[in-house]
Amino acid sequence: MIVRGGTVVLPGAMPVVADVAIEDGVFAAIGPDLEPSGEELDARGLHVLPGELDAHVHFNEPGRTEWEGWETGTSALAAGGATACVEMPLNAHPPTVDGAAFDAKLAAARASAKVDFAFWGGLVPGPLERMDELAERGVTGFKAFMCDTGIDDFAAVDDDELAAGMERAAALGLPVLVHAERPAELRPMDGEDWRAWVASRPPQAELAAIERAIALADAAGCSLHVVHVSTGAGVAAVADARWRGADVTCETCPHYLALTEDDLERLGTRAKCAPPLRAAADRDALWEQLARGRIALVASDHSPCPPAMKEGGFGAAWGGIAGAQATLTVLLHEGAARRVPVSALAELVTGAPARRFRLPKGRLEPGADADLALVDLRGEHPLEPLDRHRANPFAGRPLRARVVRTLLRGRTIYEDGRVAPGAHGRLLTPERSHI
Repeated sequence: MIVRGGTVVLPGAMPVVADVAIEDGVFAAIGPDLEPSGEELDARGLHVLPGELDAHVHFNEPGRTEWEGWETGTSALAAGGATACVEMPLNAHPPTVDGAAFDAKLAAARASAKVDFAFWGGLVPGPLERMDELAERGVTGFKAFMCDTGIDDFAAVDDDELAAGMERAAALGLPVLVHAERPAELRPMDGEDWRAWVASRPPQAELAAIERAIALADAAGCSLHVVHVSTGAGVAAVADARWRGADVTCETCPHYLALTEDDLERLGTRAKCAPPLRAAADRDALWEQLARGRIALVASDHSPCPPAMKEGGFGAAWGGIAGAQATLTVLLHEGAARRVPVSALAELVTGAPARRFRLPKGRLEPGADADLALVDLRGEHPLEPLDRHRANPFAGRPLRARVVRTLLRGRTIYEDGRVAPGAHGRLLTPERSHI
């Protein structure tokens, strides 16, 4: 196949009109006016990006498929231009904290996933030998919570447990990811509205947890990644530690870059998440940090639930946003308004997460998997969600970016509102192609 005449987006370079040749599922050549060979796909007027790698999704299968499942979740990813993901150890039941749970999740993913996938293992209280079982099977790293998870079967760790887990992860050569909110800094809710929810989880709780996680990881010699950072101060703490030589990175999410706490009035519990949406000043600070190259990657933190679990006010509702389909398009939409180059935005969801977690994705170069997202940046297009409950807070929002087609290893898996029935993902492991 030749993808003909699109505006090809490469890291660190100005987009350029070129052809992309694909052979046997990998990129064969990139350049102007390539010789015809087999099928041709007309990409004129479209931007041609590497397929997105969403490094933070919750698909909850097996065990809680009614929340979300591999088929519906990865269909949403494909519709958003993603060709790979790394799935979190919760909220599946059982959570991915040992070899048996990994095997059960792998069977579910192989049966239904539309995109390639990798797994995070869980770092929870209990025998550390379970981390070895997960590493042997190919997890990308280990996720820990520094505060209550909101779910009974995945417990948070205290400082001693986190330190011990970090030492074991370091010995295994894998990173630890943390949900960073310090319990001592959290406050009881004074009411049930969105203001009470935001006030109960102040920015200081995130900052204190990030600083503590960095200190523990430094003592353990462990690679650390802080998920869903919601404040510029949190990013700055990570950047300062990196300047001192620490192996630490962070991510943020589209909802922190595009929404503020004031949007909770309009969106209600559909936009409840932890950490919560912040003030406009924090959103703007995140963009400033992003422009300075201090945010390693952007991921969705897709964490949906059945509609009934979003009822009962902000105190009772599940704290998770459904955003798998919106990551790339929201990032391109918001970034354009802030004059951030398309190539820099695309890198945050393609090559950057792939390099950080040593996964063979996100590269638009000869020999790499032929994963592409063809994106229309002309006009405005309302987002039409494909995830299980379609409760995406960006649903119906006009965006100046629309994914027209997604290719996984050279095969179309999504085109103009429809996921290909034959789309089939593979397991990815660090420093390997797939098994």
